[in-house]
Amino acid sequence: MFQELTSRLGGALRKLSGPERLTEQNVKDVLREVRLALLEADVNYQVAKTFVKRVGESAAGQHVWDSLTPDQQVVKLVRDEMLALLGGETAELDLSRKPVATVMVMGLQGSGKTTLCAKLAQRLKRDGRSPMLVAADIYRPAAIDQLHTLAETVGVPVHSDRGRKNAVQIVKVGLKRAKSESCDVLIVDTAGRLHVDDTLMNELSEIDKTVPMDEKLLVLDAMIGQESVVVAQAFVDRVGFDGAVMTKMDGDARGGAALSVREITGRPIKLVSMGEKMGDLEIFHPDRMAGRILGMGDVLTLIEKAEENMDADEAEAMANRFMNNEFTLEDFQNQIRQVKRMGPLKGIMRMLPGMDGKMLDKAKVDEGQMKRVEAIINSMTLVERRRPEVINGSRRKRIARGSGTNVSQVNKLLKQYRDMRRMMRRINDSGGLEQFSEQILGKQ
Repeated sequence: MFQELTSRLGGALRKLSGPERLTEQNVKDVLREVRLALLEADVNYQVAKTFVKRVGESAAGQHVWDSLTPDQQVVKLVRDEMLALLGGETAELDLSRKPVATVMVMGLQGSGKTTLCAKLAQRLKRDGRSPMLVAADIYRPAAIDQLHTLAETVGVPVHSDRGRKNAVQIVKVGLKRAKSESCDVLIVDTAGRLHVDDTLMNELSEIDKTVPMDEKLLVLDAMIGQESVVVAQAFVDRVGFDGAVMTKMDGDARGGAALSVREITGRPIKLVSMGEKMGDLEIFHPDRMAGRILGMGDVLTLIEKAEENMDADEAEAMANRFMNNEFTLEDFQNQIRQVKRMGPLKGIMRMLPGMDGKMLDKAKVDEGQMKRVEAIINSMTLVERRRPEVINGSRRKRIARGSGTNVSQVNKLLKQYRDMRRMMRRINDSGGLEQFSEQILGKQ
C-alpha cells in the first residue's frame, strides 16, 4: 500500500547523502518534497503540514552528531515524527474483563466488518482465548449467513436470532449464552450503512449502554482514502470508539488514511488486515509501520509470520537435510507450501530492509512462478521427487504435460535444483556454513 510513498520519501531523503552537514536550505528543500509525497499519498492536508513543520523545527534545533551523516539525521527525525503520527506505542486490545470481555465491531457497509470479526476470532483462538460471535446485523440476512460460514471456517460458535428484530436483545442473549458456554470473549458484528445516519448511531449507542463494551473497534476501508477519516470523525462525535482497524491494507490505495486517522481523531489504530485469508490480521505496531514506510523493513513481523506459519520441527529437520546435502525436491515442495502460508511473496519482500517500490519492480517478483514450480513438482512421482536423477527425456515430457508447462521450464527447475545441491556440497566440503562464510568473506 505504501509503495509509492516509500519510493518518494526515499528519493527525497537520498538528496541529503552528499552534503557534509545540514543547512537550513537543504533541509527545507527535502521537507518540501516530503510534504508533496505525503499529499500524493492522500494524507490529510493539515496532517501533512503539521508533520513537516515538526520535522523542520526538530532539524533546526539539532546539533551535528558525530556518528550520523546529515541524511541519517533527517531520516531519524522523519522516523521519530512518523512514529508519533502513527500513535507512538502499540495500542493493545483490552480484553481483561472476567468472565466475558466484549468487543463491538462497527463501520460502514462494505468496510469488511463481518470478515474482520472472524479474523479476530481466529487470532484470539490461536492465543488461547474462547471467542463467540454475535450476528447483530438484523437488516441483512446475508450478513448473518456470511458470519455463520466464516465462523465454521475458523471453528468458533455464533449466536444469531433471525426471528428477533432487536439488535440490543440479540446481544444481551448472546452474552448470557457466552457465559453459559464458557466463552471468554464476545465479538459483536453490528449493522452497517452506506453512510453515517441517525438510525445506525442510535442502535450502536443502545447496544453499548445495555451491554457495556470493553472495546469498540471501528473498521475503516483503506481503499476509500480520506473518506475513511471523515467517517472516523463522525463516529468519534456520535458514538466514540477505542481503536480503528484498517482493512484492505494489502491493496493499491495510497495509504494516507492510515497516516491521518490517529492525528485527526485521537484514536489509535489497533489492528490491520493485510490480506483476504483468515490469518491475515496483524496487531498494528507504529514503529514497525514507520520502518516499512521509510524502507527500513519490518523484520520482527516477518519473524512472527514465519513462527506462526512454519512448523519448527519440520524446519529443523529440513535444515539438517539441507546441510547434509540430502535436500530433495520433496523438501523443496514442502518449503514452498510453508512460504505460501505466510502470504503473497511481494508482501513478504516488502518487510525486508531497503526493499522499496523500485527495488520490488527491479526484482520482478512473479507470484505465478512459485505456482508453476509447485505444479511441476506435483506432477512428479514420489520416486522422481526424492531421486531427480532418474528423470529422463520421456519423464520430462510427461511432467510438463501434467503441470501445464513445457520441457524447458522443467529443465530450468532441475538445473536450479542441481546448482543448489552443488552449492551445498561446497559448503559441506569446506567444513559447514560458518567456515564457508569465512572463506567467502576472506576472498572479498
